[in-house]
Amino acid sequence: MHPYEVLRRPIISEKATLLQEGNKYVFEVARETNKAQIKQAIELAFKVKVSKVNVITTPGKTKRMGRREVTSSPWKKAVVTLGPGDKISFFEGV
Repeated sequence: MHPYEVLRRPIISEKATLLQEGNKYVFEVARETNKAQIKQAIELAFKVKVSKVNVITTPGKTKRMGRREVTSSPWKKAVVTLGPGDKISFFEGV
């Protein structure tokens, strides 16, 4: 898989913003990727040194639509810890 296909979108939430103080950034990633591919994609895309990657698979939510129950697709997110002195300027000012 090409490194640019790994990263789907940055997660900008209240919790993700608080994690940035500890030099951690949160991204939605493709479901079939592993930690090594995520690390390589972040280092290539943002020119930073990644020290740690934590991966969370979020299950889909069930919602009611009339009589039916519909489940959204599960997705994967990665919490990426950068090395000391590195920052991703993409998140600054958000």
